[in-house]
Amino acid sequence: MKARIVGTGSYLPKKIMTNQDLEKMVDTSHEWIVTRTGIEERRIAAEDECTSDMATIAAQRAMDMAGVAAEDIDLIVMGTITGDYPWPATACIVQANLGAKKAFAYDVSAACSGFLYALSSANDYIMSGRGKRALVIGAETLSRSVDWTDRNTCVLFGDGAGAVLLEAQESESGVLSCHLHSDGNYLELLYQPGFGAKHPASVEGIGARLSYLKMQGNEVFKVAVRSLTQVSKEALTANGYTSADVTQFIPHQANLRILEATTKRLGLTKEQSFINVHKYGNTSGATIPIAIDEAYHQGLLKEGDLILSAAFGGGFTWGSTLIRW
Repeated sequence: MKARIVGTGSYLPKKIMTNQDLEKMVDTSHEWIVTRTGIEERRIAAEDECTSDMATIAAQRAMDMAGVAAEDIDLIVMGTITGDYPWPATACIVQANLGAKKAFAYDVSAACSGFLYALSSANDYIMSGRGKRALVIGAETLSRSVDWTDRNTCVLFGDGAGAVLLEAQESESGVLSCHLHSDGNYLELLYQPGFGAKHPASVEGIGARLSYLKMQGNEVFKVAVRSLTQVSKEALTANGYTSADVTQFIPHQANLRILEATTKRLGLTKEQSFINVHKYGNTSGATIPIAIDEAYHQGLLKEGDLILSAAFGGGFTWGSTLIRW
């Protein structure tokens, strides 16, 4: 028995913000952004769009591809750090939007690793027999957590949502394994200080811009490349494979330099690596499911293919999964 991906879906907002647009907002340039990140443009949610809206559309598209009705969903797990509200879980809002009345739903907060954490959780429920069908979603509205006066961070992030539908099947295809890690000692290298219980909302906090994410990019880069490489090798070794066996490496789309350094250390070719960070920027927990959906619709994922995914995010969190398509 395996938890097999039977449907994929994604949603990107209509508004495109190019590097040229950013040149008018902060002291930066198209060349500076592309050289350091590989990002050329990103999507920005409309004023009346929020995380649950994008997640609902992506999830519905995954269900439509699979031909599965909302009433047949047992579980909805969503990776997000930009939910509609501090609580309740945005996954519950998505559940209501879809009309998935029998499904239980919850969010996972693991920053850019959120989708893989959610996938691991849903896979465990299915493998334990506690559900047959699960929606796994990654969705973010990071444009509302970004300090648009900070040129080092505002150029990186975008909005979007992706989803996969897992179904229990007696098959060789499906999730082969998931591997998760974290280390809270790195908290202040990448985090959002406010507004939680430690720094509740206040006039002083707003003035100090605590509601915006903070990142020490150079330090994050070093740990990210090392962790992504190690956890990718962990997934391959656990299943008796090497990099040569991988059909597509679909990593978290954080930064082109991180992706290139990781693929080089893994010994993967350009043809084995799926990259779309240039079009969407870093959509945190949404990058991997968006990329999976895009790769599938480009005809790059065929039955029997071996798919390796890995992510790294604030917390720090990192993880990997190996999937037989």
